[in-house]
Amino acid sequence: MNIFISGSLAYDRIMDFPGRFADHILPDKIHILNVCFMVNGLTEKFGGTAGNIAYNLALLGERPLILATAGKDFGRYREWLAQHQLPLDGIRLIPEEFTAGAYITTDQSDNQITGFNPGAMKYRSLYSFDSVDPSQAIAIISPGNLDDMLIYSQVYREKNIPYIFDPGQSIPMWSGERLAEMLTGASITISNDYELELILNKTGWSQADILDRCPVLITTLGEMGSRVRNREGERHIAAVPPSRVVDPTGAGDGYRAGLIKGLVMGKGLVEAAQIGACCASYAVEFYGTQEHSFTQEEFWARYETCFGPLSGQ
Repeated sequence: MNIFISGSLAYDRIMDFPGRFADHILPDKIHILNVCFMVNGLTEKFGGTAGNIAYNLALLGERPLILATAGKDFGRYREWLAQHQLPLDGIRLIPEEFTAGAYITTDQSDNQITGFNPGAMKYRSLYSFDSVDPSQAIAIISPGNLDDMLIYSQVYREKNIPYIFDPGQSIPMWSGERLAEMLTGASITISNDYELELILNKTGWSQADILDRCPVLITTLGEMGSRVRNREGERHIAAVPPSRVVDPTGAGDGYRAGLIKGLVMGKGLVEAAQIGACCASYAVEFYGTQEHSFTQEEFWARYETCFGPLSGQ
């Protein structure tokens, strides 16, 4: 099965400030703000929605194709993806730009100041699907270049390639009409509960309205698990307890990877969502979105502990 993941590739550059921002920002001088925070150092992690989903799928034994753009500093990330046997031919290099990067400074009260440079993400990835067999393909549209998101949704509908619509943090940048267009015809729409409310507010739809246009609606609920809804009803999927909780960032992308793994295995929607929950549990155990790892044996043992054997096993 060919798995296509459109979205972002990014470096997360994380800095820790050994104080509190509030001690250095004067409320009555906010109109002339000019501050400098001396940080303890910088760590660089691999990230981006497409990169995170692909990494988790690689751990699950799949080799998805990333549809994204990267810049002149892509070398280390390229080596990381190649190390995990992920194909690179869907990644368009923009040599005059830097790879997208988030610069995140966190103080001792867990407040964050983030600057995001889209860099190469300003450009489309321009992948051609002319030789793709729709019966052997599945895709996910995750947050990335906005033109990619819109155009790939149109291409998937035209070519009858089933796709998961995952608008995430891009939702504020879309009109209700465009969100409705991309959602209509998707096989699954997935979001967290806050993002779902944004979608409903933007489109003016109810959840039932969404299900008239997309047969499955999945809502992730953090430590409360997830909710899978279709026209026949609703099913709650329990969260899988991690061995420790360090950083929830990346759990959503892990869930999406596990969901796709279940679908390409031919499992039903509930089991696929349970595989997603299991994959998400590993992501929260480490700081960073691609820092965790597991063997196939470890993964399926954890799955069976929580949900029992897969059907047909």
